[in-house]
Amino acid sequence: MTKGNREPRIRKRKSGGFVASNLKYYYMMLALPIIYFLVFRYLPLYGNVLAFRRFTPGGSIFGTSWVGLKYFNIFLNDSLFWRAFSNTLYLSFLNILFTFPVVIIFVLFVNEVHHSKVRKVFQTISFLPYFLSIVVIVGMIKEILSPSTGFVNEIVKVLGGEPVFFVNKPEWFRPIYVISGIWQFLGFNAIIYLAALANIDDNLYEAAMIDGCSRLKQTFHITLPGLAPMIIITLILRIGTILVVGFEKALLLYTPNNSTTSDLISLLVYRQGIINSDFSYATAVGLFNAFVGIFLIGSSNYIAKRFSNTSLF
Repeated sequence: MTKGNREPRIRKRKSGGFVASNLKYYYMMLALPIIYFLVFRYLPLYGNVLAFRRFTPGGSIFGTSWVGLKYFNIFLNDSLFWRAFSNTLYLSFLNILFTFPVVIIFVLFVNEVHHSKVRKVFQTISFLPYFLSIVVIVGMIKEILSPSTGFVNEIVKVLGGEPVFFVNKPEWFRPIYVISGIWQFLGFNAIIYLAALANIDDNLYEAAMIDGCSRLKQTFHITLPGLAPMIIITLILRIGTILVVGFEKALLLYTPNNSTTSDLISLLVYRQGIINSDFSYATAVGLFNAFVGIFLIGSSNYIAKRFSNTSLF
């Protein structure tokens, strides 16, 4: 082979040790979430054995004796549990009923804003409440709705009405919870839909404009069908957690006077497990919630798969 026709030499790298040394920092980063899930997600699963064993203070953390389904029978025959169950189910249904349409409408509105800076302003303003602590949000709610200093009651007074202690009224707990949740998580919930909108081919909109379609028709025939798979997936996930309602906000908004509507399963588990130290009862309720969640997410996924081409698994 002549010098002019000499081919470049390809340096062969060793497999195994060379690759592992280059990727060791990625493995170190991956180790942190793995350790987190092992310690806080998988190891606590063994504690579910308490649902079938009697826990006594000072004894084993995994119970002292086997009692079978005793605690399941106790809470299934407890009227307080069924009140908390119905309150949780109803509140979650209201969350789904109002949150999904509001988020989708907001996403469609932001999508129609063509000025990039104005769009960023809307997204930033809607996303800011997500970074606020639940304690701060509940404090703001109580100040706004205060019967003495809240501006809502000031408006009621101006209109000739009597001040209302909204937080203390059972009929106002659900509206307060749902509306404040929409405000807090609007920007965060919109992110995933905005990302889905970015994947819609712009050529579809251009072809629709050439055919004379209005913006409203483009929304119904291009935008919403493009969002449909993501809407179905998020709805399946939301249905699977229908019995999991935000514990912190419910606890902070809870009062003895509004307990008929604010007493949720999470608060029942908190009272029985933390306050009354009845860990076996609380574990049984939590395990029941997990089984209901698995059933709901499986059923909703089956229905979505049966009637559409989109499913979670």
